[in-house]
Amino acid sequence: QVQLVESGGGLVQTGGSLRLSCAASGRTSSRYALGWFRQAPGKEREFLAAVSPLGYTTLYPNSAKGRFTIFRDNVKNTVDLQIIGLKSEDTAVYYCAAGTLTRSPQDYEYWGQGTQVAVSS
Repeated sequence: QVQLVESGGGLVQTGGSLRLSCAASGRTSSRYALGWFRQAPGKEREFLAAVSPLGYTTLYPNSAKGRFTIFRDNVKNTVDLQIIGLKSEDTAVYYCAAGTLTRSPQDYEYWGQGTQVAVSS
């Protein structure tokens, strides 16, 4: 079992930046890729970034890396997501997940509860 707890969400202004953090626990957590997804009301869960178990490989959407950067710290067992240039359309619940290094949420076995990000103009 892997437990994931997200933090760092909140209300931010347009154009600002935010760093979300996810703490992973469980004996096998370091064996999994860790990823970040988000889901806005009425929309499908969207892939944002992922990192391999040892942190050597990162994966982003097929479009350019854009405004999201993922960081993994296997000493602290955390994975962070840095977001810059926040826009109103970034408002969503952001989820951390553990699984296989892909862009598909179906390939991630464990999920956190999510942290809400709201962007105001």
